[in-house]
Amino acid sequence: MKNKSSYKKFLLLWSGQLVSAIGSGLTSFGLGVYVFQKTGSAANMSLVTLLAFLPTLLLSAPAGVLADRYDRRLLMMAGDGLSALGLVYILLCMMLGEAKLYQICLGVFISSFFSSLLEPSYRATITDLLTKEEYSRASGMMSIANSARYLISPLIAGLLLAVSDVKLLLMIDISTFFLTVICTAIVKKSIATHNPERTDSFYENFREGWTAITEKRGVLIIIIVSSVITCFMGAMQILAEPMILDFQTSKVLGITETICAFGMLVSSIVIGARGLKSNFTGILSLSLALAGLAMIGFGLRENIVLIGCFGFLFFFMLPFANNCLDYLVRTNIDADKQGRAWGMISFLSQIGYVVAYGTAGLLADSIAKAGNTGVGRGAACVIMISGVMLAAVAIALYQFRDVRDLER
Repeated sequence: MKNKSSYKKFLLLWSGQLVSAIGSGLTSFGLGVYVFQKTGSAANMSLVTLLAFLPTLLLSAPAGVLADRYDRRLLMMAGDGLSALGLVYILLCMMLGEAKLYQICLGVFISSFFSSLLEPSYRATITDLLTKEEYSRASGMMSIANSARYLISPLIAGLLLAVSDVKLLLMIDISTFFLTVICTAIVKKSIATHNPERTDSFYENFREGWTAITEKRGVLIIIIVSSVITCFMGAMQILAEPMILDFQTSKVLGITETICAFGMLVSSIVIGARGLKSNFTGILSLSLALAGLAMIGFGLRENIVLIGCFGFLFFFMLPFANNCLDYLVRTNIDADKQGRAWGMISFLSQIGYVVAYGTAGLLADSIAKAGNTGVGRGAACVIMISGVMLAAVAIALYQFRDVRDLER
């Protein structure tokens, strides 16, 4: 039985990730605005996001294996620290002149490559630190940290871009890596490092990770459905900015994104304080269905108030869905397989993002061209179609008895 005092160590680790999320949000916002202003293309914005995301996806399974074979805290420190290299490269390119699209793509790819070490080790470390009763509460806290890049970062970035440029945002993000590494180092020093002697191969570890997530059919169904869900949500995430920038300034965009992300903060606080106790499958389906309906309303009109209201509802639903998914999976996989399991889960469930990032921008540009309208309206059309499909999948998910049985 793990001691509850470890929750304080989790909070320190969480604090570092909160700061890191804010810094990453500044960079993501700033580079998105920079690329759109230079090219006017939703597809180019999608390309940058895709290359920032692709290493995390492809390396998530190997990173999960590493998290079970080596010191998880050391891997987190290496991932956080070395990921700054890509951002330094972009910053240098901008200081020497104008950063080209390929230079930005290369920089975010390098940064993402090292960041891929972080996620499985972070999730597995939480399992190391906390008791089962604390998982739901911790998941709510993690949602708060994740929401920071949408809640705090856009507002700060929008205001800073009004008086400076993207180089300042990059410098701030780079500086945050020092704090996150220090927080992780303190946690590493305060808990025992247990690296079991392993004679099995990486292939065996991959196979064990696959077995861990396929032993129960309900877990596999959730992962497959999650991949479909991330495809539809990814369209919203990648196209919201060009949709708004097409008729508003970057400052208004930052304020609007902050208002929308407040929904995630409100629900995360509620979950973090009280946790969810039961009916995880029902809450999961309902929250995803409402998120889909919010996406439909989000793209209806070029009305910033309407966009803010439906965006708030969309983000309000996400922590409920994430909490339920996290609980249903975490409580059905052995603790000693958590690292490789989460790596495999991250890979499979996030394939949908690759599809969204690779196609959503192109679809938005094509619809805009075919309809002889702005890129923003093309983006809105793709978002609304994705919302309809997300709501349909959410309703279908509840029909699987194997998924409902995971709560037992």
